[in-house]
Amino acid sequence: MAHAIDSIIDRLGGPDSAARLTGVGTEAVRKWRQAGAIPSRHWPAVIAATGLTMADLMTGETPEAVDGVPAGATAVLVLADGSVFWGRGFGVHTAGTAPVGEVCFSTGMTGYQETLTDPSFAGQIITFTFPHIGNVGANVQDIEATNIAARGLVVKQDITEPSSWRAMQTLDAWVRSQGITGIAGVDTRALTVRIRDGGAPTGVLAFPADGRFDLDALKAQASAWPGLEGMDLAKEVTCRQTYDWDETTWAWPEGFGRQTEPRFHVVAVDYGAKRNILRCLATAGCRVTVVPATATADDILRHKPDGVFLSNGPGDPAATGEYAVPTIRGVLETGVPLFGICLGHQLLGLALGAKTYKLDRGHRGANQPVKDLETGKVEITSQNHGFAVDADTLPAGAKVTHVSLFDGSNEGIAVIDRPVFSVQYHPEASPGPSDSHYLFKRFVGLMEQRT
Repeated sequence: MAHAIDSIIDRLGGPDSAARLTGVGTEAVRKWRQAGAIPSRHWPAVIAATGLTMADLMTGETPEAVDGVPAGATAVLVLADGSVFWGRGFGVHTAGTAPVGEVCFSTGMTGYQETLTDPSFAGQIITFTFPHIGNVGANVQDIEATNIAARGLVVKQDITEPSSWRAMQTLDAWVRSQGITGIAGVDTRALTVRIRDGGAPTGVLAFPADGRFDLDALKAQASAWPGLEGMDLAKEVTCRQTYDWDETTWAWPEGFGRQTEPRFHVVAVDYGAKRNILRCLATAGCRVTVVPATATADDILRHKPDGVFLSNGPGDPAATGEYAVPTIRGVLETGVPLFGICLGHQLLGLALGAKTYKLDRGHRGANQPVKDLETGKVEITSQNHGFAVDADTLPAGAKVTHVSLFDGSNEGIAVIDRPVFSVQYHPEASPGPSDSHYLFKRFVGLMEQRT
């Protein structure tokens, strides 16, 4: 519903404050009130200062929509239920079939570049709840994978100009180079509430170069997409061949380092591994050999590892488990220490005989509280997952170690008589707090006990 001009000016703190916040001058604000409308050239400043959307400003003598497209709109997000969110496109123009995926939201206030390059977002369109996206630009260091696996991004305000000494290019230029489409000017609060209350919907993000939209076709495309349940996406993001990793975590002022004196050899199964997880393993004293998601137990064990790591990744764990579970069970039989994160945690649960299920809205962001049941401590964690292990289906030989304080879902398991454990969240803290770095030391401790 459009807002009256007086209410918008009041929201800005009165005429003088409105002029100062939007940079348009008091005479321009007077003309807004006189005309009963805000010219479209002033919308970006008003939207940035108030948090309103273009729809809120479409009142009075504001230009009419053309062919159903609101004035100033160049992109649209269409959900399978017919909901339409207009905005301003950035990144690459869509051509032919527009990107389609599950629309989710992430609550992190920082680390948008790490979030976008997390392979666990494959098949998803990310909505950032924090409005100021782009303020530190983009660089070659804050990435978790070479390419963006997400299918698009949604933000409230126009991409912010970078203000960081580490910035190498703007976020807009970077996502363009990655072939990704985004939309700004969306009421992300309304979209987030829609996801919170109704579950993650399927959506299509269109940013056509000619500005023409076929909403019926976009809705049909969204409705036809099967969704993430039953979808194995690990094969899309995994490495294609085995490789070694020795880069350690970033530290001021040197940057990334190298592990030159490893104490243990870890084989990491790549279901969509984030680079900072591998860096944390290297920093903890490990030489890391990364193998594809489809590696068999024999493929892993021929490297004679001191420990095996199961990485994060996208998609339905039950689908990936068709080939991953037999592999994990083969490793479990040897007694080699095993550590899993995110999808790796879910796959371990399946290998132990438990079941997984899809969460209504998922956990995504760098501010998720988790309780360690053994110590009673609460950790603020970084998370990105839409599926969870059903703790009630765990066998007698496994125990729950961590739970979410948001919804009580399972966040960690351990095998009672074996050196095996996993967590649902991301202890590598990229982005996010470092409360859970101790888990990498715990993994190394299990390997020390076997030497």
